[in-house]
Amino acid sequence: MTTINKEEIQKFSKLADEWWDVNGKFKPLHMFNPIRIEYIVEKIKDHFNRVDKGESPLQGIEILDIGCGGGLICEPLTRLGASVTGIDASEKNISVAKLHAEKNDLKINYLNKSPEQMDTEKKFDIVLNLEIVEHVNDVNLYIESCSNLLKTNGLMFTATLNRTISSYLKAIIGAEYLLRWLPIGTHDWNKFIKPEELEKKLSSNSLRTLDVKGLEFIPLINKWKKTDNLSVNYIICSNKI
Repeated sequence: MTTINKEEIQKFSKLADEWWDVNGKFKPLHMFNPIRIEYIVEKIKDHFNRVDKGESPLQGIEILDIGCGGGLICEPLTRLGASVTGIDASEKNISVAKLHAEKNDLKINYLNKSPEQMDTEKKFDIVLNLEIVEHVNDVNLYIESCSNLLKTNGLMFTATLNRTISSYLKAIIGAEYLLRWLPIGTHDWNKFIKPEELEKKLSSNSLRTLDVKGLEFIPLINKWKKTDNLSVNYIICSNKI
């Protein structure tokens, strides 16, 4: 059994050289990054009762970023003091991520693996699943594998897209066909998952939902904001019990 969807891996491997081009195919993720990082750091600090340590608020926190791509989340979290491991099923993505980290003198443990291929004896304080569950082959196996890599009382962040008419219009018709923010075919609406469906899968793997937030693009300010609107993009923060 595997979570790897070869077609999805090939799709993103073809774009791997553009991961760090802020005006390229991954521009939406670069725009998306600040609000994701803000939310993740805020929840980590609250959950672990961490006092402000200046430039290194995540010092000593071990993070696993699954489906790390070119390292867009790994690098800023490393700069905030965390010990980060990034894994991706695309060998080309990992090569790009390693090279970029080396150029910036950042120590990040990058591995060309899927979660079910990881040694479960090594567990992490934080597991990140950001915009990945809609691309895997077996969501149930994927969530189970992620849970197996998380320490008791650790946090998992799962960000994905809701399966609604709004998400079809905005994330596929709008983002792919009209605005051309993403290459056509990036998403399959049938693979989007409703929050209540995802929460059920998390719960069956000893993951208790702590918070659910929508993430919405606001054209007037050209930025992403946290919201209670879960109709398109949303993120679930859960902890291992």
